[in-house]
Amino acid sequence: MNILITGCNGQLGNEMQLLEKQHATHTYYNTDVAELDITDKQAVLKFVDKNHIDGIVNCAAYTAVDKAEENEELARLLNTVAPGYLAEAVEQRGGWLIQISTDYVFDGTNHTPYTPNEPTCPNSVYGRTKLAGEIMAMQACQRTMIIRTAWLYSTFGNNFVKTMMRLGKEKPELGVIFDQIGTPTYARDLAVCIFTAIEKGIVPGIYHFSNEGVISWYDFTKAIHRIAGITTCHVRPLHSSEYPTPAARPHYSVLDKTKIKETYGIEIPYWEESLKECIEKL
Repeated sequence: MNILITGCNGQLGNEMQLLEKQHATHTYYNTDVAELDITDKQAVLKFVDKNHIDGIVNCAAYTAVDKAEENEELARLLNTVAPGYLAEAVEQRGGWLIQISTDYVFDGTNHTPYTPNEPTCPNSVYGRTKLAGEIMAMQACQRTMIIRTAWLYSTFGNNFVKTMMRLGKEKPELGVIFDQIGTPTYARDLAVCIFTAIEKGIVPGIYHFSNEGVISWYDFTKAIHRIAGITTCHVRPLHSSEYPTPAARPHYSVLDKTKIKETYGIEIPYWEESLKECIEKL
């Protein structure tokens, strides 16, 4: 197959590129905005047609959650309009689309893990534009697979793990939110899952993927420091009200992964095992 990977310079896009070498039976077109502007419909149609694209993994998104509150138009272009263009282009070739989405499509008021078929109710621009992108993609391409993920980190780019390691070395004390609960996702584990779906065949629908387990941002930070051997920084728990942000965060965004595990026969690593792997690489 000829497979287009968008957002190749991001965390997930970089992990996808590393794994491509193990799946060399396919031809990959790794693009970011310099190679392909996915908000330009004609450019997308032309690229997909010219390169005989059979499948697209859309890792590109506007992910600055707080900035999205002020830049709604740009967030809408990247998170809603662009997935529709990609879906339309690949549908014309009878191909498939994997669209990466987010736990922010939920408002975080649940007390049990969110299943893929639960009603959505985003309460931020980021969440609303990502949900609209899911809908656009599924309407335009019959073979669309939505994968919602959460708390993504990797050895690439800027992310929570790297930030907490840096601040832990720089500061004697840190305050971190303890009343927001979820599960971290190592981007490499998500990339492995995506390649499994590609190899076994795309089963359209909405899926959830994060690592196994449940944790708060505070506990996550404590684990990062413990594994990284950072002992000089005191981490104290904060209420969300003590750290106001422009965009509302889900207080509970644990995702139920039963569907993706059963559909593709995968085992998902526990969050702490994956965190150790990432920190060792860093």
